[in-house]
Amino acid sequence: MNNFTRITCVNNGLSKEYPLGTTLSEIADNMCIKTSKPILGARVNNKLKELSYRVFNPKFIEFIDITNIDGLRMYQRSLSFVLMKAVKDILPNSQLKIEHSISKGFYCELEKESGLLPEQVLAISDRMRQIINSDLRFRREQIPTDEAIKRFDENNLSEKAKLFKTRPTLFTSTYYLDNQIDYFYGYLVPSTGYLKVFDLIPYYNGMLLRFPSSNEPESLGEVIEQPKLFDIVQEFKDWSEIIGVSTIGSINELVQEGKNSDLIKVTEALHAKKVSQIADQIHKKSSVKLVLIAGPSSSGKTTFSKRLAVQLKVLGISSLSISLDNFFVDREDTPIDENGDYDFESVFALNLDLFNSTMNKLISGQKTTIPEFDFHLGRSKIDPNHKITLHKDEVLIVEGIHGLNPKLTEHIEDKFKYKIYVSALTTLGIDLHNRIPTTDNRLIRRIVRDFQYRGYSPEETLKRWPSVRRGEDINIFPFQEEADVMFNSALLYELGVLKRYIEPLLKKVPETVYEYSEAQRLIKFLSYFAEADNENEIPPTSILREFLSGSSFHY
Repeated sequence: MNNFTRITCVNNGLSKEYPLGTTLSEIADNMCIKTSKPILGARVNNKLKELSYRVFNPKFIEFIDITNIDGLRMYQRSLSFVLMKAVKDILPNSQLKIEHSISKGFYCELEKESGLLPEQVLAISDRMRQIINSDLRFRREQIPTDEAIKRFDENNLSEKAKLFKTRPTLFTSTYYLDNQIDYFYGYLVPSTGYLKVFDLIPYYNGMLLRFPSSNEPESLGEVIEQPKLFDIVQEFKDWSEIIGVSTIGSINELVQEGKNSDLIKVTEALHAKKVSQIADQIHKKSSVKLVLIAGPSSSGKTTFSKRLAVQLKVLGISSLSISLDNFFVDREDTPIDENGDYDFESVFALNLDLFNSTMNKLISGQKTTIPEFDFHLGRSKIDPNHKITLHKDEVLIVEGIHGLNPKLTEHIEDKFKYKIYVSALTTLGIDLHNRIPTTDNRLIRRIVRDFQYRGYSPEETLKRWPSVRRGEDINIFPFQEEADVMFNSALLYELGVLKRYIEPLLKKVPETVYEYSEAQRLIKFLSYFAEADNENEIPPTSILREFLSGSSFHY
């Protein structure tokens, strides 16, 4: 009987035999694996595993650190557990709630409490450093789900108990830090000693948990004030808490009780009310002639702009839609990125002078031409016989990633402009300690849309996503606070609806590709949601219809 198995390491290309049951940590030590930062975990056959994972069969292994997105997520989860433990130690009767991402960190509050004092935040921060300096091990234990629910209830973790009551599984993996139990839907680092770089500061009524980025793992970036973004996220969070649906467990209860129909109606009504309010604001600002709409990928910008046009029409304002794509410079004038490729996402890929002069002519009531860009030839062309005029009771609606960038409209007077930021700002949590990244919400939307309307496989969309995100970080997110108003396109019920579409797609991503790990992570994430079966109740004007089918708008 062969008591050894062959392990191939992607990091160094070596292949060696190891006794069955050898841990990833032991393999890393034996192979003298060196990454730029401490090893946090590994991708085993393109699936993320902890360093305590034992191998019994041949594997391809790639060790990862914080510079890898999976490693960064492990770091963030682990730091969140340290924060939760510190809160329990300092304020034993309080319950931590990790709310949402803001200012390059996680905004956190204490559940059902009005606020935190600066000295309380300092005490919690000091306790976190004590825990980290003690290098305590994160211990994972797999136990029957019924037992896990009992332990969560005993430790005042009712939202976790509710989650697993609505997610039938035989066993659940629980984590322990010292004597504190918790649950996380992804893996943790081996011990608290790996988490040296962090900060905890007072922020609004709560605190901001700060952590390093993959690009700068040894330092913390500057805190970026985002008051408008914070306000719109808090507004949506407060509203969802009022109707009692702040976590997946509470959503699942509604679905299982047959009450998801009410949630769809109320959520869609909220969207309709917000679009109407934005139209009212534009109407009141009579000088506005140019409405600029921007936001990251799969935010529902197109449907939002069409719904806004309808609401403006109710107020007697007609609209003309103009695409920024028609203002691309000729191909040979397109900027080049650091890889030597055309950078079509740069604001300088647009003919800014032409855009500004064209908009100013229209705003002043002149008849003018709009260029058309021929993507096949890579050239802009103008039909002198095709001219348009902007009438007194009309506005221009321009949707595009650069809508909030001051450079786009720097020669247009501010009084004529109204800027709107649109994004799916998810406030729903898996439970109080496991937030749902806005990025995941948008990625799931995009995978479904790309497959249905663009013929892209999930693997192709996942492969493109990091590049999409980099473009957003450069061209969209830095200008969020330039917006006059923000619209949150997230829908509380949508992931339960999208689940039936995306799960079969993700399961087709082969184990042999790098994107398999991300597909498996999303499959696990979606497993927490009860599948909603009343899609027919989603209105034809819903933003979600942009990603499914059945929209009454033409795209």
